[in-house]
Amino acid sequence: MTASATELALERLVVAFARSLRRAGLVVPVDATVTFGEALARLDVGRPAQVYWAGRAVFVRRPEDIDAYDRVFAAFFGGIGGLGRSEAAVERLALLDVDDDAGDGAATEDGDGDIRAVRFSRHEVLHARDFADYDERDRADAARLLRALAIHTPTRTSRRRVPQRRARRHPDLRSTVARAMRTDGELVHRRYRAPARRPRRVLLLLDVSGSMEPYAREFIRFLHTAVIGRAPVEAFALGTRLTRMTRDLATRDPDAAIAAAAHRVVDWSGGTRLGETLRAFNDGWGMRGMARGAVVVILSDGWDRGDPGALATEMARLSRVAHRIVWVNPLKASPGYVPLAQGMAAALPYVDRFVEGHSLAALERVAEAIGEVNR
Repeated sequence: MTASATELALERLVVAFARSLRRAGLVVPVDATVTFGEALARLDVGRPAQVYWAGRAVFVRRPEDIDAYDRVFAAFFGGIGGLGRSEAAVERLALLDVDDDAGDGAATEDGDGDIRAVRFSRHEVLHARDFADYDERDRADAARLLRALAIHTPTRTSRRRVPQRRARRHPDLRSTVARAMRTDGELVHRRYRAPARRPRRVLLLLDVSGSMEPYAREFIRFLHTAVIGRAPVEAFALGTRLTRMTRDLATRDPDAAIAAAAHRVVDWSGGTRLGETLRAFNDGWGMRGMARGAVVVILSDGWDRGDPGALATEMARLSRVAHRIVWVNPLKASPGYVPLAQGMAAALPYVDRFVEGHSLAALERVAEAIGEVNR
């Protein structure tokens, strides 16, 4: 059997098996069918045990589904050694990318049997994929999605007061008297003022050390999206030295902004001394007013070559002036992750929110977390 014929047979096998599972009462989403097909392409289908556990890992989501899955597997894969057994009775799987503007979204008949169109979205798959697993096409698609990411801006109460109809705490005497002059001095309409809301400053500190290389490219695009938004945002790079990137990222052209920022950060993919660079930030910027009342977001895996005691000291200083500190760690999504790295363990007591940052979906939650910390 040729390579294309084998692939077609596998597609038919996957679709027929998924349909049989649905008839048995299992919930089988389209992405699970696609994942099982990708798994079969990498497994030895001549070994039923490999196929069984691959399908069970993908399709079985509840303990009560195991018996139904076993029955369907035993009935369907009785002759797993030869794929020709079920070719004649199975519809062909046609994958239609709903994000592909060039396609018309229709499957055609080729005379070999019915064709079932299974729709999937690269963007949905891309949202959950780890940045470390991206290829160049994934990075290009992610760049477009990151440009459209909405950064939720936190707000704070201002000393300035603005007119309010329903606020009753602060009467606006000047406006009330001016209004009364139109009605011969009668206080028909009373005016009030209330404190205004103003956006909090957001400080983004990106670890650009070598251990962050699989994630730094997407993170810096996230920084660019935040800087060009309406909120007051400052961006810094943490490596062996502190580098301010705000002006470089302020241009609307993302490629030009990222190139300028990468040119300015001379220690990109080098070592990291989080304690020393945070001390430089606190002394030069944070304690001078930039971090006061701000939301500080540190994007780092917590691996530090410096003294963890110095990092704890600087995190304590920063926590005393910042409104909230959010730490984004791409390794947090790893199964069984425990913050055992010295730097991460030293910083964690001073962190208000410890979140994941390994994927587009995780960065969307980071954007929401930045805005919700003041609630």
